[in-house]
Amino acid sequence: MQGTAPRTRIQEKNTSAILEAALEVFSQAGFRGATLDQIAKAAGLSKPNLLYYFPSKEAIHVALLSELLDSWLDPLRALDPQGDPIDEIVGYVLRKLDMARDLPRESRLFANEIIQGAPRIHDYITGPLKRLVDEKADLIRDWQAEGRIAPVDPHHLIFSIWATTQHYADFDVQVRGILAPGQDARFPEAARFLEHMYRRALAPG
Repeated sequence: MQGTAPRTRIQEKNTSAILEAALEVFSQAGFRGATLDQIAKAAGLSKPNLLYYFPSKEAIHVALLSELLDSWLDPLRALDPQGDPIDEIVGYVLRKLDMARDLPRESRLFANEIIQGAPRIHDYITGPLKRLVDEKADLIRDWQAEGRIAPVDPHHLIFSIWATTQHYADFDVQVRGILAPGQDARFPEAARFLEHMYRRALAPG
């Protein structure tokens, strides 16, 4: 069976332009509010040209989500069972905050998908994501049983980390509106606050 022919340089360029444009449009308008016309215009392509690469708006959205999910959970995967528990968890918090700073559109893309009921990634959430979170929750329980961190609920600890870090991307306008004019310092200040809070919360009694 003959394999798929490799894409040309112009095909790679156009595909990247479409995905970059779609990320911008989806992160602002959500899946329902975005249109192929908007994405094509942002990519600098005609709508028929866009449809040569992707057959539908949903196909573009799925491609973006697949790419995102491949890297989104890397910081959680990186929790090291051999490391210091508090340092590992605080390190996870700070890596998630870095992602909120560096990848705000990707965070909003994911948030919009979840708000809509996760129609395109529900199987991923109940499958690979659940397995990874359960695995790391078991690791946190092991650290607790060893008396190395405080006895907090592991799943809700992870949820709280997601909430306190991704907030800075998903609600960026609100954060900047409240903190202005000192908005440029929001991430270093957030990092200091979150590290202090989680170290205090996780310190064994």
